[in-house]
Amino acid sequence: MNPRILSATVARILRQLRHDRRTVALLVAVPSVLLTLVYYMYVDQPTPPGQPSAFDRIALVMLGFFPFIIMFLVTSIAMLRERTTGTLERLLTTPLARTDLLFGYGIAFGLAGAVQAVIASAVAYWLLGLETAGSSALVIMIAALNAVLAVALGLLCSAFARTEFQAVQFMPVVVAPQLLLCGLFVPRGEMAGWLQVISDVLPLSYAVEALQEVGAHTEPTGTMWRDVAIVAAAAVLALVLAAATLRRRSG
Repeated sequence: MNPRILSATVARILRQLRHDRRTVALLVAVPSVLLTLVYYMYVDQPTPPGQPSAFDRIALVMLGFFPFIIMFLVTSIAMLRERTTGTLERLLTTPLARTDLLFGYGIAFGLAGAVQAVIASAVAYWLLGLETAGSSALVIMIAALNAVLAVALGLLCSAFARTEFQAVQFMPVVVAPQLLLCGLFVPRGEMAGWLQVISDVLPLSYAVEALQEVGAHTEPTGTMWRDVAIVAAAAVLALVLAAATLRRRSG
């Protein structure tokens, strides 16, 4: 990768994102609104002594999951649009390499995901009373990393879609299984053996475990750092695979 070209690519994508007001509103407002709904769903639920409240447990994971959902959707459609409009084909006739383009997307939308995570975390901690044993900065870091992972998976999946509708159809295939098997609804250790095997290969499982470690421990744990490393490696792998499968045009 060329650092100068990569930085120019990141700047171009951020400029495009800034001028898309609806997408900015989606990134900024929707997670906070959904967290507020979660709060009112669980605010009256009884909390066993010595245990975190249902809202603390659910909202902590949602802070990492919302960037994953939104960034996957936005990125897959954005890249598909670049292919269908011929922008990608023109870009690849310049010195821009595929890795510059895809890692540029990863960095740009990762930054957007970090902003989203900061705003959503501020709402959760200061307005809705979320409590975690660990630092909110670690929650934001993991949420931003989830955003990068979602961008990478969105770019990879967009290579196999020809229309925006097809891109959206990848959400139940890629996102839903990870939500169901990440350990949010049923602890992974209590799942059937074959479900545990599937859960163990899904990167979001490790992101959720990392968030749960932050929720339960005042200091970063070895398990948390291991999980963060796995999620980061999965994001890089997805970006590399996306670069290998990227097509100039849909068709």
